[in-house]
Amino acid sequence: MAQHLALALAGTIRHDGDGGVADDLDDVAGLSAWLREQATSLRPYAGDLDGLDAADESLRRDVVALRRAVRTLFAEAVRPDPPSRADSASLLSPREAVDRLNRATAAVPVCPVLAWEPDAVPTLTWRTDVSDARLRLVAGLARAAVEFLAGPDRERLRACHAPRCVRYFVKEHPRQEWCKPSCGNRARVARHYQRHAAGR
Repeated sequence: MAQHLALALAGTIRHDGDGGVADDLDDVAGLSAWLREQATSLRPYAGDLDGLDAADESLRRDVVALRRAVRTLFAEAVRPDPPSRADSASLLSPREAVDRLNRATAAVPVCPVLAWEPDAVPTLTWRTDVSDARLRLVAGLARAAVEFLAGPDRERLRACHAPRCVRYFVKEHPRQEWCKPSCGNRARVARHYQRHAAGR
């Protein structure tokens, strides 16, 4: 779950289909839509966000700042390979990114809660007495990123280097080179074009 949420946050920077970069959190409406999409994944980390009034510009800025820290640490995690092309000019120092994540997680004290229903897989959630849904949201996103970055799946994190792609992904099998099959198709088409152009 932490992996999904951390990648989803980083994935709000994506290629726009026209050779540019799109930011799904570019405005408050985009943040609101993303929060609705991620509601199930957010619940174990931030609790019930029904108390979260409509997102506003302040919350959007907080989430975007957290995303910048996450993408900085993703770029650090994929070294010595290059980071996503979208990040080359906007990375924080790794120390600043770590500090930003740690400050966000520390803003909401939590305790782990184990749930284990009969014949079900045990699940871990985080409980807090903090009622401010905005604080819980940002802290929960930070907590998911920290959990992913400190876990074993970080070793399989990669930046997709298909033409125009700016996403990060977790490599699921040894031969996987791209985040999605469509990126693999674009990369193969680009290689084919380059071979034929060089042969002229």
